[in-house]
Amino acid sequence: MKLYFKNFVLLCLILLQISLVAAEESECEMEAESDENKSLALRLKIGAIFAIVFASFVGVMIPIIGQSYPWLQPESNLFYILKAFAGGVLLAVGLIHILPESFERLGSPCLPEKPWHLFNFAGFIAMLSAILTLMVDSFATGYLNRPNPNLNRAVVGIPNNNNDQEALNAPQELNRYRVIAQVLELGIVIHSIIIGIATGTSQSPSTIRPLIAALSFHQFFEGIGLGGCIVQARLRLSSTAMMALFFTITTSLGIIIGIGIASSYNGNNVTTLIVEGVLDSAAAGILIYMALVDLLAADFMSEKVQNSRTLQIGVNISVLLGAAGMSIIAKWA
Repeated sequence: MKLYFKNFVLLCLILLQISLVAAEESECEMEAESDENKSLALRLKIGAIFAIVFASFVGVMIPIIGQSYPWLQPESNLFYILKAFAGGVLLAVGLIHILPESFERLGSPCLPEKPWHLFNFAGFIAMLSAILTLMVDSFATGYLNRPNPNLNRAVVGIPNNNNDQEALNAPQELNRYRVIAQVLELGIVIHSIIIGIATGTSQSPSTIRPLIAALSFHQFFEGIGLGGCIVQARLRLSSTAMMALFFTITTSLGIIIGIGIASSYNGNNVTTLIVEGVLDSAAAGILIYMALVDLLAADFMSEKVQNSRTLQIGVNISVLLGAAGMSIIAKWA
């Protein structure tokens, strides 16, 4: 619980930082939206809060509740297919949604020539973020495994029957799933804050309407991917609830913050561009690494998938559909 409390404090600090810098004056003024309608936009944003909370909650809870049913347990074929689809969604989110936004923000003409236009900071930060994610993944898993390499049923969440224990492969793998779940949530939460604030500050109904559907789709399938990792991590009920809650409310919390600062928000403010660009780049690196390495490669190369041609074809089609669907959604979000 201490770890999740620290994450919550970090989340609040990030929200506070973005909220404060967004209201600062800037020489590079924000362009006025062509069809501003503040009263209608506010109603749409309030609707978006509830729609996104609902989509996020349903998405993250499907794998968590589904583990009670044989056809949605982590060992089932359908679970692998859904996880592959979610992996494709997360990969598209990182490469098609977030990374281009970070290039746009850190390459903005509103930023000073030195140093922002002399070096590709967006790509560099994304690369560094992916490498650091690999390091955290490796060191954290090693740290959890080293103190007691012979962990057995004392590890919280491991069932007592032999079949379920074989399905977990080893306590070391269980520790790795726990690291994966927490790092993945960090990457998702960072971007969710930013996209939520961007939605909350918009005063254009024509911009907000498609965003509601796009973000609901986005959050639903991100939730399935995160929920699948949480299930495989076999966390305590309190930890599972905390992670699900963070994911469910973060985007809508960002919208609420955006509504609060909408009157003074300037997306072209130098500090705002730098903060959001850096966070977007970092989130992109995390999600790209997690999608490719921890979600897709791990499952695609698993013994279960390799030994079943039907399942192998299924997960390949599923990841393509997930990536394609989320790429199309990029037209509106």
